Amino acid sequence: MRERTFAARAAEDNAAMGRPAIQNELLAAMSRKTYDALAPALTPVTLVFGEVLYEAHAPMAHVYFPCESMVSLLLPVENHIDIEVGLVGREGMLGASLALGIVRSPVKALVQGAGSALRLSAARFGRELSQNPALQRAVNRYLHSLMQQITQTAACNRFHVVEARLARWLLMTRDRMRSPKFRMTHEFLSHMLGVRRVGVTEAASSLQRQKLIEYTRGNISILDEPGLEAACCGCYGLVKSIALPVLS
Repeated sequence: MRERTFAARAAEDNAAMGRPAIQNELLAAMSRKTYDALAPALTPVTLVFGEVLYEAHAPMAHVYFPCESMVSLLLPVENHIDIEVGLVGREGMLGASLALGIVRSPVKALVQGAGSALRLSAARFGRELSQNPALQRAVNRYLHSLMQQITQTAACNRFHVVEARLARWLLMTRDRMRSPKFRMTHEFLSHMLGVRRVGVTEAASSLQRQKLIEYTRGNISILDEPGLEAACCGCYGLVKSIALPVLS
């Protein structure tokens, strides 16, 4: 039997005491005392598909804790389309590098899964970090997992074929959106994978012919999750294993 995560135990405790569920798993993994100290400063927001939270090299005014949303981390490349180097969903946060004293985002943060999130000002985040060692440890732990995800994604983009990369990306999206159905255009997918639209079309068509997915007018449905896992490269399992335990 799989050991329960900190977040799972926290959810059970909250339910037993009649507390509202904490949807972001990074926040849920904190002690209740740590979370309660932070909660009054958290503002519920709705992230809109295509919204840019940070431009590359621009100051970060807020940090975000996605709940039902998902954000791509895109790296601008001269004379090429932006390429995705990481995904952030309910397992993590945007703006964690502020904990290292980095005030400008190294990447572009683009919303690709609309939904709810919690927002905190960068100034308040800095104050909470300085006063709360437990929060600092939680953020550092997440930063480590995000760095590993970015490193693995870079290797995947360099060495693996588009079809396997697309399968990996769809599974990572499913994990973070908690749904096998989501909306995504070929154009947007080409940015995510760093390839031309024709390459995305060919890869998606192949997965569809194998009856692993259904793709119509930007709506993607995963039909065969075990089959899609078999079709993707080993990077999916590695990235999943280094995410916070909720995705394990």
